[in-house]
Amino acid sequence: MSGRFIAFEGGEAAGKSTQAARLAERIAATRTREPGGTPLGAAIRQLFLDPATGDLDARAEALLMAADRAQHVREVIRPALDAGRHVVSDRYLYSSIAYQAHGRGLDPGVVGLLNRWATDGLQPDLVVLLDVPVDVARARVAGVAPDRLESEDVGFHERVRSGFHAQAAADTARWAVVDGTGDPEAIAEAVWAAVTDRLPDLT
Repeated sequence: MSGRFIAFEGGEAAGKSTQAARLAERIAATRTREPGGTPLGAAIRQLFLDPATGDLDARAEALLMAADRAQHVREVIRPALDAGRHVVSDRYLYSSIAYQAHGRGLDPGVVGLLNRWATDGLQPDLVVLLDVPVDVARARVAGVAPDRLESEDVGFHERVRSGFHAQAAADTARWAVVDGTGDPEAIAEAVWAAVTDRLPDLT
């Protein structure tokens, strides 16, 4: 039987990595991330987030993420699912729609089509959106040298957050929105409640 695929989405400093790790341990899943879930992805991640990379064209950003995602699905996600293992990913294709479409101004339909092609149509069984207001997220990383995306202005991050909310509202059967502003333990339990509600066969 194929495993279940759960993706965490959200803006910068939303707590995705922490909650993805907690859930993956709880359900004995393969934990991975985008970009960076493969050797190719690690190289793309370094290039993509390095402030020294400078001003990338929005289309170049979208294509880099699609390349990472295509390799990630082929090398990590699809083999695990086919072997019957659950997969928990920190980000998936919805980040491209939020960041490169809503954030950078590209056409969401085009970015979505590109990423559906890159992933051969693979969609998660559940997307957990950890929602954190931009001012809260920025306070969490205050005093830490920002990466190339974290250094974008507030307006960019507000558009990204709106982009995630638009996707969640358009596909309520697949998405669960969880308040990411509380204590990590409380957020983990809210995530678990959403997972068991949507995917009761996991328990």
